[in-house]
Parts: sequence; C-alpha cells; structure tokens
Amino acid sequence: MNQGARNFLAETIGTFGLIFFGVGAIMQQQTTQSLGTTGIAVAHGLAILIGVYAFGHISGGHFNPAVSFGMWITRRIDLRKMLAYWVAQLLGATLAALILSHVYQGGPVDAHLGTPAIDPTIGPRLGFLIEAILTFFLVITVFGVAVDSRASTSFAGLAIGFAIIVDILMGGTLTGAAMNPARAFGPALISHYWQDQWVYWAGPLVGGGAAAILYDRFFLARRA
Repeated sequence: MNQGARNFLAETIGTFGLIFFGVGAIMQQQTTQSLGTTGIAVAHGLAILIGVYAFGHISGGHFNPAVSFGMWITRRIDLRKMLAYWVAQLLGATLAALILSHVYQGGPVDAHLGTPAIDPTIGPRLGFLIEAILTFFLVITVFGVAVDSRASTSFAGLAIGFAIIVDILMGGTLTGAAMNPARAFGPALISHYWQDQWVYWAGPLVGGGAAAILYDRFFLARRA
C-alpha cells in the first residue's frame, strides 16, 4: 500500500471513530439521559485523542476538513492531498452515521442522528461566529502542539482532545460545537437533516483558516 492510500485509510478510520463515539454518545444521551453535555464532550475529546495517537504519525491525524484546509492554506499539503483528505473524512463520517442509524433504528428522531443544530435563540449568524471561534482555538492548538517543531508532540493528542472537550462544554448547547464539516455532514446525510448546514462548513473553514494563517505567520519560526 502506498503512502497516499495509507493516509486515506487513516483519515477515514480516524474520522469514523470521532463520529461513531461522539455521535454515539449523543444518541446514548437522547436514549438514556445518562451522559449530559460533559459526557458528550469527553467522548468526542477521547475519540480525537485516540485517533491522533493512532494515526498522527501516518496521515497527520486531521480527521477534520477545517484542519486539512489550514494545512493547505499554509502550504503544508497541496490541493490534491487536501481534497483526498476531505473525501476520506466525509466517507468515514458517513459510514459511522450509517451504522449508528441502524444501531438506534426507531430511537429518538428529534436528535436527527446527532446532526448539530443552532439554538433558535441565537440564530445562524451567531452560530457561524461561535463555530468559527471554537474551530479557531482547535486549529491553533493543532498548530501549537503538532506542527510547531519547538513543541513536544508527546502531548499532542491530549492537548487536541482537551481543546475539543472545552469547545463542546462551551458551545455544545448553542451550535452542537461541531468545529468540523465532516462531523456535521455524515449525520446530516444519513438523517436527511440539512438545517443550517452552511454554518458547519463556513464557520470551521473561516475559523480554522484564520488560526492556521495567524500561527504560521506570527508564531512559527521562519522557515528557510
């Protein structure tokens, strides 16, 4: 298997795990009322932590089109690689959502299979801003612990996982705190629920892109 295929498979599996465990926790909460926002946040964070440690040395452990976009906009990967990563991430998210739809067949339909949704009290514009800010801090953490060669990569998975947790604790009840177009796309595709889907693409891509450019231009040591 060549490196491109390894990268594709790693990104597919890693994103599958994020959606399977993260959305699975949401469905558990909807079914049993046993986890709460904290449990859902921890499930997402641990899923990312596992993925980064398992596949970070293979594909970079993006599992998120916004992270891949940040790597492309700072010229760490080319356009073809970014698009291949996007396909892998959307595929992994969709497969996980498809399996969960069978596991929870006949379960709570108001959750729309964990598809993130905007709290009607804030509306899509504020939802976009929140998603952008949350993703900004996620991607700047990725650059700080996994891209910057001055940082110890031993704690990369832990730091990125914690960033996911704190983001969901803040924004989970407001926007679902997706921070990840694939996280929104997979469940939306399977549940046929596309409400405000643009927010979960535009917000993360804008926030992630801004974080990547900021860290690359102002915090990284100059590259030769």
